[in-house]
Amino acid sequence: MKIFKSAAEASGRKQIVSRTDALFLMVASAAAAVATTALTVSGIVASSAGQVTLTLPVATPRQTASGLSLGATGEYTALDATIPVLPSGPAALLGWAEALNQTGILAVLALIFLLAYRLRSEILFTPGSAWLVGAGGTVLAVTGTVGQILDSLARSWLADLIGADGHAPGESYIFSLDFNVGPLVLGIALILVAGVFQLGRRLQKDTEGLV
Repeated sequence: MKIFKSAAEASGRKQIVSRTDALFLMVASAAAAVATTALTVSGIVASSAGQVTLTLPVATPRQTASGLSLGATGEYTALDATIPVLPSGPAALLGWAEALNQTGILAVLALIFLLAYRLRSEILFTPGSAWLVGAGGTVLAVTGTVGQILDSLARSWLADLIGADGHAPGESYIFSLDFNVGPLVLGIALILVAGVFQLGRRLQKDTEGLV
């Protein structure tokens, strides 16, 4: 009976990600892309068609919590508001915010699929890999940042429309931004990884020239 070994096993190298693992990652990332896109589209349609409950910012410090024990005092900065029908302006901003956030998620899933495919074929440093990783990082950083800004604009706008922000007559409109730096940091990290890919490609070409 003959036993066949892969090239990595024959050379004594230990595989961190096997071909089976890479295939699983490809299938999982593709399935996640389809599922999250479907959820995003259904959420946008549902929020624009009927009643929706959103967490809206309370912009002023006069919103104090009452009925606290032990002499405690407190203030709340957000509330869950149920709105029968969203106005067209805030609804459009929320829809664009969801679409941009989903675009960032799709960029990450596409990169996972690409890297898993490259690992499965054991050819990681290709001419287009660095460009794709850099483009994915840029898309994630931009869409994640702009999406959060649009979402905060829409929620602040709605809080002002329903009178939830509690500002007194004559006070100016206050914009509340709830910002998560995660997408921006991850996007920048991916751009740096793209630089590593370019360096790896250059070293690979130099090594091939010495063989």
